[in-house]
Amino acid sequence: MSPATRLSFPSVVVDGGAGATFWDRTGRRFLDLHSMAGVANVGYGHPRFVEAVVEQVRRLVHCNPAYVLHEAPIRLAQRLAASTPGTFPKRVAFGLSGSDANDGVIKLARAATGRQLIVAFTGAYHGNTYGALSMSSVSAAMRRGFGPVVPGIVHVPFPDAYRSPYRGVDVAESYLAELDAVFDVVAPPEDVAAIVVEPVQGDSGVIVPPQDFMTGLAERARRHGILLVAEEVQTGLGRTGRMYAAEHFGLEPDIMVLGKALGGGIPISAIVARSELMDSWQAPGHVFSTGISPVAATAALAVLDILADDDLVTAAATRGGLLQRGLTEMQDRYAEIGDIRGLGLMLGADLVSDPETRTRNRILAAKVIKGCFDRGCYLTFLAGSVLRFIPPLVITDNEINHALETVEVSLKSALSGKVSDEEVRELTGW
Repeated sequence: MSPATRLSFPSVVVDGGAGATFWDRTGRRFLDLHSMAGVANVGYGHPRFVEAVVEQVRRLVHCNPAYVLHEAPIRLAQRLAASTPGTFPKRVAFGLSGSDANDGVIKLARAATGRQLIVAFTGAYHGNTYGALSMSSVSAAMRRGFGPVVPGIVHVPFPDAYRSPYRGVDVAESYLAELDAVFDVVAPPEDVAAIVVEPVQGDSGVIVPPQDFMTGLAERARRHGILLVAEEVQTGLGRTGRMYAAEHFGLEPDIMVLGKALGGGIPISAIVARSELMDSWQAPGHVFSTGISPVAATAALAVLDILADDDLVTAAATRGGLLQRGLTEMQDRYAEIGDIRGLGLMLGADLVSDPETRTRNRILAAKVIKGCFDRGCYLTFLAGSVLRFIPPLVITDNEINHALETVEVSLKSALSGKVSDEEVRELTGW
C-alpha cells in the first residue's frame, strides 16, 4: 500500500469486531478508543446494522443516483433534514466521504452567494480532496508537493484556550477581533461566501471553542450575509453527547456537513442545507456514480435508528462524563497531563514536558499509546501531544474504567523509563 495512506501508529491486521472491541488475525483483542477515526459510533457488528445491510445487499447493491431513484436515500434525506438544527426547509446532497462533501460546500456556497472567498480556521481538518485540503490547516504533509491549492480560502486563528497567546484577557473577544481584522484588510465580508467551522476541532487536539466565540461567529455571519457552515464529519451523530455538536452552542447553521459515522463504516457523506441554497446549483454539480447506493443509505438509516433506539446520544454524554472525570483525576496525580478537554465521548488529554510552558511532549504521548497497545487498548495521539479518546458510543462503564487503568499503567511505565525513545521513534502520530 502507498505510504500516503498509512499513518505512523502501531500496526495491526484487524480480522473482526464486536461492540467496542476488535481483534486481529491471531485472536488478540483490543478495546477501541479510536473508533477507526470516529467512524464506528455504533460499534462493531451491531446485529440490527448487520441485518439491515445484509438484507439490502441481497436485494440490490447499487443503482446510479444520477439516473434512477431508490427509496432508502429519499428516506435518509428526510431523516437528516428533520434531525439537523433549524426548523426551516432543507435539502440534502449525498457523496462518498467528508472530503467530497467539503468540496461540495465550497461549490454550493459560491453558487448560492455569488461570492468567492471562504473563511476557514487554523488547525482545521476537512479532508484530502483538493477543496477539503485547501480549507484544512492541520498538517504540512497534507499539502507538501501538492500546490497550488484551491484559491480564495482564507484562514483565521481558532480559539485554543489552553495554548492561547491571549492570557488574562477575554479569549473569545480576542479571536473574534482577529476575524474582524481579516475582514478589514484581507477578506472584505461582502466577498465572503461562507465561514466553515468545526464546532469542536478534532485533529488539531480536540479544541472546544468558547460559547461567546461561536455566538459572535454566527452573529457576524448573519450581519454580513455570509453562510455559516458547521462541519460535523467527526462531531456529528452523537459523538459529543448531543446529536450534533452545533446544538451545544445554540447554532442553526445554513449548511451542515456529515460523514464518517453516518454509514457505520460504509462510505457516505451528506451536505444538509437550506432548501433555497440547494436551488443555486444543478446537476452534474455534485454527482457521483456511487455516491449514495441503496446499501449506504440503508446503513445510514440503521445507524440513525440505533442511535435513537439504544439512546446512544445520552450514553455518549454520561459515559463521556465518566471518562472525563477519570482523566481529570489522573491529571491531579501527574503534572505531565497538562489539560483535559472535550465534549461527550470526544476527549483529549494533552501531555506536556513542562506544565508552565505547556511544551508538547510527543515522546511521552508515543510511549503511552505504545503501552496501551501492548496492553490491549487501541489509542492514538494527534497534534504532537494529545491522547485522543473517541471510542464507540456503545462502550460500557466497565470498559471505560479498564481504559483508564490501562492509560495510567502505561503512563507510569513511560515515566519510569521502561519504554525507550528508540522503541517509539517511528510513532510520530497525526
